Amino acid sequence: MKIAICDDSIRDLAGIDKLLKKYKELYAKTEFKVEKYTDPVKLKNKIQKKDLADIYILDILMSETTGIDLGTQIRKTGREYVIIYITSSDDFALDAYDVHAARYLLKPIDEDRFFEALDYAFSYTEVKNSPIYLIKTKDGLVSAPYSQIEYIENCSRMLEVHLTNGEQIKSIFMRKSFEEEIGNLAKDRSFMQVHKSFLVNMRHVKRLDGSNIIMDSGSSIPISKKNTANVKREYLLFVSKQYG
Repeated sequence: MKIAICDDSIRDLAGIDKLLKKYKELYAKTEFKVEKYTDPVKLKNKIQKKDLADIYILDILMSETTGIDLGTQIRKTGREYVIIYITSSDDFALDAYDVHAARYLLKPIDEDRFFEALDYAFSYTEVKNSPIYLIKTKDGLVSAPYSQIEYIENCSRMLEVHLTNGEQIKSIFMRKSFEEEIGNLAKDRSFMQVHKSFLVNMRHVKRLDGSNIIMDSGSSIPISKKNTANVKREYLLFVSKQYG
């Protein structure tokens, strides 16, 4: 994931960059790279060439052009990238609304508000870019982004899909096997079947604990005895590729 910061004040730009580094230290699983611009024209040229970031953190009042102009240019690409405005003036709130900015923050930057804005930005971007898993329920088809699935359990031939927000989606009775129902998910490198009744999203694994996997939510998922060595190997390989 890529974040572009644009502020013609070197001091303010450095302050935003410092906060981003602190956020990354607090949330080690959040991966992103940062591009920094003190010249808004350079960023505008990249946007026009469709060399785009996922999240934009923009000052509004700059010498060469405004953050609103940049936001308008971003929206002309036709994609819903996240825009966060950081400015010394509250005079442009309506203009920011017109370009569908996610947040409008005033300088000096409040760390808690900035981190909340980042939480929203990453969550929105992850869901927007994530493929969707469809679950047949008694109320019809329900979609769950891959990124929001923590694990899936086979309960008496019904799927229980556990989401990262604590929500559970229960399917109707399965006519196919568990392996067939989760087939597409299992092809994704983030997912692994660790037991005949459990598929886990390795992005949301907290740790391995003997013959169990502890998820970020605290749920303990059993690992089948015959699969223990393979699960540990695959998980360590996944982690090394993600954070190595």
